[in-house]
Amino acid sequence: MTTVRIEGELDAVTVVELRPFIEDLVEKKLPRIVIDLSGLRLIDSSGVGALVFLYKKSKEYGGAVTVHGLCDQPMSIFKLLRLDRVLLA
Repeated sequence: MTTVRIEGELDAVTVVELRPFIEDLVEKKLPRIVIDLSGLRLIDSSGVGALVFLYKKSKEYGGAVTVHGLCDQPMSIFKLLRLDRVLLA
């Protein structure tokens, strides 16, 4: 299992830094990736898109991605988009 911790804000500005890391995770075809968002204060559609991209690409090769530690605004966004049903463990 590989755990990735994302803190602060995940938005259009910061997601640019995360994308190469996500693409590297996909290339490695890791069987299980846990995204720890307990330190995340804010997420926008760009951040959600990056996490959904990782989820979909991992699923293509039989991997699994789950999200842990959601609270406040990020949790509201995940519930609004119904991603809590898919990504929360």
